[in-house]
Amino acid sequence: MLRRLLIGLVLGLVVGGLVAAGLVAGLGVATFSSAGGAYLAYAVAALTGVLTGLVAGKPIWSSGAKVEAGLKAIFGALVGAGLMFALRKWAGSWTISFPAIGANGPTAVPDLPATSLPLLAAALGSFFEIDNTGGGEGDGKGGSAKARKRVATVEGQPAKARSQVDQGDGKADSDSEADLIPTRAKR
Repeated sequence: MLRRLLIGLVLGLVVGGLVAAGLVAGLGVATFSSAGGAYLAYAVAALTGVLTGLVAGKPIWSSGAKVEAGLKAIFGALVGAGLMFALRKWAGSWTISFPAIGANGPTAVPDLPATSLPLLAAALGSFFEIDNTGGGEGDGKGGSAKARKRVATVEGQPAKARSQVDQGDGKADSDSEADLIPTRAKR
């Protein structure tokens, strides 16, 4: 579980860092403190949540993950915007000076895309990775259903001489050696 948590944190930091780098270097938006910056912060946080939902946990390119990744993307957009709201509401007093990206002077952490987006993507990525642990019933990945014994040997006799086949009701049918027909299980 700790391994998955660390993988989620790293994936989130990478996704958030890439989105922040695209915003800062590509679009030249060093801070969200300009006019309309709050709306941009929420929109970019939702986009970061979508991208994190697509790659963290069970990524969209793995087999059978299209619906799950789509749901995580929708959830990621909502939670990403909610985390940005929480950052702007309660972490506004945290300041950092980051002149390398053009944010001169102490700037609030939620107003810097280079700090706020990796933070929220790391939180989402770790949540999605931890959520992806374990398998369900019947998928062969350690589900909680106990496997039933299909073929059991009769005590005291060699396995080739006699066998009992469990029909699922707890009773076993015995067949003589002559009546046994080799069958191949379909899997």
